[in-house]
Amino acid sequence: MARRRRGRPVDGVLLLDKPEGVSSNHALQRARRLFDAQKAGHTGTLDPMATGLLPVCFGEATKFSSHLLEADKVYRTRVELGVITDTGDADGEVLERRDPPTLDETAISAVLTDFIGELDQVPPMHSALKHQGRKLYELAREGKTIERAARRVSVYDARLLSVDGTAFEMEARVSKGTYIRTLAEDIGQALGCGGYISALRRLKTGPFVADDMLDLASLEQRVEAASQDAALLPVDVLVAHLPRHDLSDAGARHLSYGQAARSEAGELPVDSLIRLYHDEAFRGLGVVTAAGDIAPRRLLSSAVAGSA
Repeated sequence: MARRRRGRPVDGVLLLDKPEGVSSNHALQRARRLFDAQKAGHTGTLDPMATGLLPVCFGEATKFSSHLLEADKVYRTRVELGVITDTGDADGEVLERRDPPTLDETAISAVLTDFIGELDQVPPMHSALKHQGRKLYELAREGKTIERAARRVSVYDARLLSVDGTAFEMEARVSKGTYIRTLAEDIGQALGCGGYISALRRLKTGPFVADDMLDLASLEQRVEAASQDAALLPVDVLVAHLPRHDLSDAGARHLSYGQAARSEAGELPVDSLIRLYHDEAFRGLGVVTAAGDIAPRRLLSSAVAGSA
């Protein structure tokens, strides 16, 4: 006999404002408990010291969360100059202190401009990347250092916001896989004094922006008013960048049986991934075959699809 899953079958996306001092997984679990959701996952880790936008996917939305992992992101950070830490942030141990030069906005902005474009970035040891099944930060805590290959990332924009003595704030728009700590360290080295980040806030992930976030305190108030589900975005916001196709009754029926929707692709390019709808309800994703059919790629469960 199948074991019954605990919690409610909640489906949707929550834009959570992760608080400082907790891990992304801890914030996720708190949100999951508040919704009493059966299933939940997030779409991109934030360091414990970081705050800001953490999209949390519930239920059927977890099937499509990988599409957000590829998204560009925007961060605001504060960089402290003249100090180098072993983690690249304020949580680490100080390795070296240097006297920072006198810097003005023009000098810092000029250096930031040099970092716009494609860069080869070495991931920090204090990161969640894995080596032989273990996270790098776990190895770093044991005093171990693993050789890491540089990865190509993109910095689309790096804009100076303010200068305050030996610190400055900047906003950066970057590709997936970019470590802001590493970027700040490299900028500090280019300024001749080193640096680390003392604050980091994610403002944007793909189509989602910080203005639409809810913090945990606000979410708790919604729970007390039994209105928390109204804070959820629909599942298909995660794949809104893909082309839309509306299925015929026959096509929807075929897909529900795991079969291709025959001759429905029309002029859609072969191998293209598309959003599928029937009677205005999102059904999942399909892929266009060479025969002009639409094959199921990832569909909502039959229970959800049937009640949508």
